[in-house]
Amino acid sequence: MLRLRQIALVASDLRPVEEAICAQLGLELCYRDPGLSQFGLRHGLYPIGDRILEVVVPKQPGTTAERYIERRGGDGGYMVLLQTDDVDRERDRVVSDGFRLVHDGGHVGNGEKIHGIHVHPKDVGGAILSIDQADPPESWMWAGHDWRYHSRDDVVSDIVAVDIQAEDPDAVCAQWSRATGAAAVDRVITVDDADIRFVEATDGRGDGLASADLTATDRGRAGEVIEVCGFRFNLV
Repeated sequence: MLRLRQIALVASDLRPVEEAICAQLGLELCYRDPGLSQFGLRHGLYPIGDRILEVVVPKQPGTTAERYIERRGGDGGYMVLLQTDDVDRERDRVVSDGFRLVHDGGHVGNGEKIHGIHVHPKDVGGAILSIDQADPPESWMWAGHDWRYHSRDDVVSDIVAVDIQAEDPDAVCAQWSRATGAAAVDRVITVDDADIRFVEATDGRGDGLASADLTATDRGRAGEVIEVCGFRFNLV
């Protein structure tokens, strides 16, 4: 199994971004992890169906998130989290293929557990890649234990694709294909239930997670684009 389970954006100020996400996408805050403060970050998480949208904000100087904002000239997409059924297998495969890990850890509690690995962003390009195993599979402790209660579908109900832009999309796509173990066809990696697409960077901001396709609850809104946090949400 390999499926898209979460995407993260990075912002310099959480409150206005959170207000825009809730107002324009009809989402609801489900969790803030107090443990994230040890990494110099604050955040919010918002369910879309059984997937999660996260916004991360640096709260002290010197964080990776702050450097990312500086490099890209503002807020934008930051991270892609894929769910696997065997994180140990994925770790062994990734490391043996020469990729470096910048994080390897998880949480256990209330009958649930989760463990994830972050591949060094310089080794894949475009965004931070995380590969995570949740037990039970339908849980997702990164978003707390009660995230399902906060999942709303007033405006959107699913995340079905993401776009990673790059100066050399063929090279970045090839690295993501190696890191995920999933084949790429025409700059598209198809996991179990979503597409990861690699496109030319044309906005002068360089490599980064650029947009996501969300299933519109009102099919009449398909084709609409909502821009929040330097990121495009395409309603499909």
